[in-house]
Amino acid sequence: MGRSRFILLIGLILLGSSLAANLLFLARDHRPFSKKPHLQPAPIFDEELVEGDDSQKKRIAKIDLFGLIAQEIPGEMGSSMVDDLILQIRQAAYDDSVAALLIHIDSPGGEVTASDNLYRELTLTREEKPVIVYMDSVAASGGYYTAVGGSHLVAHDLCVTGSIGVILQTLNFEGLSKILGVSSLTFKSGALKDLLNPSRPATEQEKKLVQDMILETFDRFSSIVIHERNFADAKLPGDLADGRIVSGQKALELKLVDATGYLDDAIADARQIAKLPEDAPVIRYVAPFHWSRLFRFLGQKSESQNKVQLSLWPESFRLQAGKLYYLSTHLFSRR
Repeated sequence: MGRSRFILLIGLILLGSSLAANLLFLARDHRPFSKKPHLQPAPIFDEELVEGDDSQKKRIAKIDLFGLIAQEIPGEMGSSMVDDLILQIRQAAYDDSVAALLIHIDSPGGEVTASDNLYRELTLTREEKPVIVYMDSVAASGGYYTAVGGSHLVAHDLCVTGSIGVILQTLNFEGLSKILGVSSLTFKSGALKDLLNPSRPATEQEKKLVQDMILETFDRFSSIVIHERNFADAKLPGDLADGRIVSGQKALELKLVDATGYLDDAIADARQIAKLPEDAPVIRYVAPFHWSRLFRFLGQKSESQNKVQLSLWPESFRLQAGKLYYLSTHLFSRR
């Protein structure tokens, strides 16, 4: 009995020490971003070799942008997946041993502001070092918006890209309310205060207001693409202005990208642009172990252990009424 208590005591001491150490790491790592762009952050992600000769001093940092771009999706180190990506980009930007960044995108897009924040971060970084973007299975709408922040874009021939446009969705359950005998009573300070109220039809004034906002946001998206891809006559080609999706090969013809190929080709381009040898190392960032993430993972695991789901959409994510998205709607039918 005494031996069991001793082993238990040692275990509790080790657990307490580990928790204390991780709390210190959290206190160090979770610092608020400065208002000044690109203030050098302390490195918080660990590094992992992807390929190449790790003995060389100069290397390429590969950063993965997979799935939806949304602030509400939790991050591993920051408060969201967008914060995680920004932290990784900044860590690479201020690491003198990193000669170039390779952003690997497989995303249908996401929130308007989140996509714009990532785009801005890449434009700031490319002023200091090359930013090569590889567009994999899908880099559409907000995924492409982010991509044009790079200095050299490579797409897989079969990549789904384009979808240059904005979407806002809401529901209207007025008909269902009548069937159920449910009515809605709204008190408001102004005629447009309950804009997109799902319990009544939208007025013409409301439709115009929302459509004008959609077009304003679209103008920003299209103007960025026009500027970054140097389109003549300051307008999108006719094949892109309606928000359609295109293949990687078609994107090359339309000058949306600089080249097509595989991930290996994008890595080779990154080495060449950064003037590195053919075996220059490629590294990726991984979050260091924290007990808090383990507990969160176990909680998620217990909730979903009886479910099998393959999707680019996180199970907890739903389009929010009244929120603007740069999203490719070709994926909506898969949900």
